[in-house]
Amino acid sequence: MQLNVGCTLQFDAQEATPVIFMLRPRSCSGQRIIAQEYEITPNVPVTEFTDRYGNLCQRLGAPVGPFTVRTAATVQADDAIDVAPGAPFVPVEDLPDDVLHFILPSRYCQSDQMNDLAARIVANIEIPGYDQVEAIRRWINQNVTYRYGVSNASTSATDTAEQRMGVCRDFTHLGIALCRNLNIPARMVVGYLHSLKPMDLHAWFEAYVDGRWYTFDATQTEPKGNRVTVAYGRDAADVAFTTQFGPMMLNQMEVWVRAGE
Repeated sequence: MQLNVGCTLQFDAQEATPVIFMLRPRSCSGQRIIAQEYEITPNVPVTEFTDRYGNLCQRLGAPVGPFTVRTAATVQADDAIDVAPGAPFVPVEDLPDDVLHFILPSRYCQSDQMNDLAARIVANIEIPGYDQVEAIRRWINQNVTYRYGVSNASTSATDTAEQRMGVCRDFTHLGIALCRNLNIPARMVVGYLHSLKPMDLHAWFEAYVDGRWYTFDATQTEPKGNRVTVAYGRDAADVAFTTQFGPMMLNQMEVWVRAGE
């Protein structure tokens, strides 16, 4: 499906503030960028760079006062995500070098503290790999309640495992941590999902089995395509849409995902 996606972020900076934005999708597996727009008001110089995960980043200085960023893209997105029941686990010794760090604990995904829960969730899975990840996704979907206001920027996978509630970021961190506990590489993905309700920027995870990455979304009851990826990383610390280095308040955010013509 062709999708028109984008967001408008309205800020107020109390002083001149260095900022890094990560808002531009790129052509990659599952999506092709047809057109893009990027507007900054007031207009300021922007430096673009690509981070270690291939994410497109914009570095700038926000002036004192109101500051708005609007980004939009027309994207050809796959209508479905690949599923592969029975796809095998990749032994650690056979993992590519650039995948290895996705089995390590990270700031929000304390996989080394998930032994008991991970073992219980996959206890009846006969084939290690994809089926274990799907069991994790299904368990989170059925046992963690989606609820706003119960988590914050400091909430980690261990917190969510205990509280059993949160939002897409929390579902994703828990899924990643449980996968990594089983030595299955997992990474965080942020972007857009068509027909998401309520509409917002979204997060899900990918797991590496049988030599490739597969998409898993614990907030959804069934596999859904028409996703637009903006960024990949180990956890939320790597994929923040906005990283500011000073006092700057986000006053309003609008997000849209519309079917194209």
